[in-house]
Amino acid sequence: MYPKKIANETAEVIQNYLTYQAVRLIIDQLSETNPKKGIWLRQYASSQNIQKGEAFIEGLMAEDKELVLRILKVREYLASEVMEFMPQMVRHNINQANVEHRRQLLERLTGSPSMSSTASESENDDSKPNSD
Repeated sequence: MYPKKIANETAEVIQNYLTYQAVRLIIDQLSETNPKKGIWLRQYASSQNIQKGEAFIEGLMAEDKELVLRILKVREYLASEVMEFMPQMVRHNINQANVEHRRQLLERLTGSPSMSSTASESENDDSKPNSD
């Protein structure tokens, strides 16, 4: 395993995603304050590869420097707000998902029905009228 390489690639993905979220947020804001510019940014973003955040920003520099500065500011704000919670949330979500997947795998291996389907079946049985 190469934890540092994985961390670098993960950081790049998060950075690109925060750029995407910043652009979406600015488009929403512009749709209320400057609809024409909001439409332009939406069209520009849909015609470019926004998944590569840094290349997207570099391309936008040639079109609208003001929007670039706004994206950078919003992206930095999002990073400062979001990143505080990320490590703990990711660990928790992965642990919870792993527990659920292991439970499902164990049920499949042992052939036992899932507890959730058993519970829903018993609720359905309770809702059926007695034919006595």
